[in-house]
Amino acid sequence: MTIPAKMRAVQLVGHGGPEMLELREVVVPEVRRGEVLVRVAAAAVNNTDINTRIGWYSKGDNDAADASWTGTALPLPLIQGADVCGYIAAVGEGVEPDRVGERVLIEPSLTEIAGEQLETPWYFGSECDGGFAQYTRVASRHAHQVDSALSDVELASFPCSYSTAENMLTRAAVGRGDRVLVTGASGGVGSAAIQLAAARGALVSSRSRFASRSCSRNRSITPLVVAASIPTRRPRWFWLIRASSRSLASTANCVGVISGILRLKISRWRWFARRSLNPICCSNA
Repeated sequence: MTIPAKMRAVQLVGHGGPEMLELREVVVPEVRRGEVLVRVAAAAVNNTDINTRIGWYSKGDNDAADASWTGTALPLPLIQGADVCGYIAAVGEGVEPDRVGERVLIEPSLTEIAGEQLETPWYFGSECDGGFAQYTRVASRHAHQVDSALSDVELASFPCSYSTAENMLTRAAVGRGDRVLVTGASGGVGSAAIQLAAARGALVSSRSRFASRSCSRNRSITPLVVAASIPTRRPRWFWLIRASSRSLASTANCVGVISGILRLKISRWRWFARRSLNPICCSNA
């Protein structure tokens, strides 16, 4: 496979609106030890890309000095793009050559860069260049081979939302027979949480302004228009998965209505409330 010296990429040149994105010709990144070079077949636009661009993750009112996921300044100009489906075009030292040609999804929460372990995870397209380009590089461990009938475009919608939902469900240890309420269920993380919880054998209910639309896409759920309609007979642990970046007020109201039948493992709920947006669990519906 012939790899060009240069490629087209969309670079973020500063915080602000879409006018801060520029299409440029840049050098194809050099693959380093432990990395793979991925030819991008499709890249999705996620809320986290928009939030990064506008400086929403800043702890100081959109202060550019701490606007990355890790609380540092973004390395501008930056190629964003957290959601990528592509094909491995080249491998670095220490990576099996037969990985070339693999169809992969890139895991956006990164623990390794250039063969080095990170003390604090980086986010793909935030602390390092992402997928809004013809090629991108990432540690081999974060490029996961996928064998699916879905198109590249369809698969590109998976990494951020589905990994977020999966990490929330894993953190909460949701299992067969558990009751799960997903708020913000019509969004990307919400619909992913519904499908993944159902795959675990959980009994899933949803709460959303667009409940009927969510239900039409996910036949394994019970629509929850009035929270009090949840069955009250012998409830097991009831997990509340908040899949919305909006205020906690609606979630608090929902909890209040069903408090008589709801038991939360407080330590985990506090974790969700305190870390509603973070590199491991980014709640963007």
